Amino acid sequence: MYDVMPRPPFSPPSARRRRALRAAAAALALSTAVLTGCGTPKDGPDTAQPSGTPGSSGAPAQGFPVTVDNCGTRTTYDKAPARVVTIHQHPAELMLSLGLKDRMVGTAFPDSAVLPELKKDFEAVPELAEKEPSFEAVLDADPDFVYGGYGSAFAEKEGRSRKAFGDAGINTYLNREYCGKKQVTMEDTYDEIRTVAGVFGIAERGDKLVADLRGRVSRTTEAVKDAPVVPVFVYDSGDKSAFTAGGKGLGTEIIKLAGGRNVFADLDDVFGDVSWEQVVDRKPEVIAIYDYAGTGSVEQKKEFLLSQPALADVPAIKNKRFVVVPLTSTLVGVRPPYAVEELARGLHPERLR
Repeated sequence: MYDVMPRPPFSPPSARRRRALRAAAAALALSTAVLTGCGTPKDGPDTAQPSGTPGSSGAPAQGFPVTVDNCGTRTTYDKAPARVVTIHQHPAELMLSLGLKDRMVGTAFPDSAVLPELKKDFEAVPELAEKEPSFEAVLDADPDFVYGGYGSAFAEKEGRSRKAFGDAGINTYLNREYCGKKQVTMEDTYDEIRTVAGVFGIAERGDKLVADLRGRVSRTTEAVKDAPVVPVFVYDSGDKSAFTAGGKGLGTEIIKLAGGRNVFADLDDVFGDVSWEQVVDRKPEVIAIYDYAGTGSVEQKKEFLLSQPALADVPAIKNKRFVVVPLTSTLVGVRPPYAVEELARGLHPERLR
């Protein structure tokens, strides 16, 4: 679909040491383009040159160097990364959506069904582990770039700190959602795409993908415009209390754009526990069930909610109005615009056929 140069063959451990020395030298170089964790890359050519291609030895490749400030880590790239490992699903989907499959040498921790249009490419990338891979497993893939989705991708106590990767000559990037921002919005998803595209020297692709996703959201919001706003309760998990989405996460904005209202938007956090009495008092008309591994199946969650006598008079329970939202769809990446559309179909089926 895109013209991407082939990745270089596997290099022996000694090559990893040589990359470490080059990375140290690059960190001292003056940058001509700066990307910040919350910024947008400057326009550059729609090309990405892995090591070993013309223009990648000696002088920086065209459109480079590029410097990124990401969650307190500053990295300068003289050329696009050529061998990438993604940890968690949403970074992998973002990479694939940018047409960078041939740069990916490993991924890990898939936690929901992949977007149908990405399924074939996703399955072509080696899976390093069902959960977060060990530091050694990542090194065995011989990457020059590791892109983490959750903060746990670079868990220091498990030996996967960003410093450990840096000492091995491997650059890292962490999804901006885990940079400590107090509020995450849809704009963060667009900025994430542009920043990653900038790292790979494909700014035009990033701009095109953002435009496509904005268009998807705009078509949905236009379809539900002037429709009655539907009160929505997000059920993540919990039995003694309900673990739900608060007002600081992207989930609340997704609900709003879909023509709904998060009944716990006043919860001053991304997630939090609320009592079942509070759920009853707020009378949600639809329950959005977050689906992901480790918290029970969607059917188990529905059965639990329907079996609770205290919830019997909640409109969503009485009418059995549930919508399923993969947790991945609420994370900074390419999924949130899709989630807006799918949620709107559940809230306003008469508006989206």
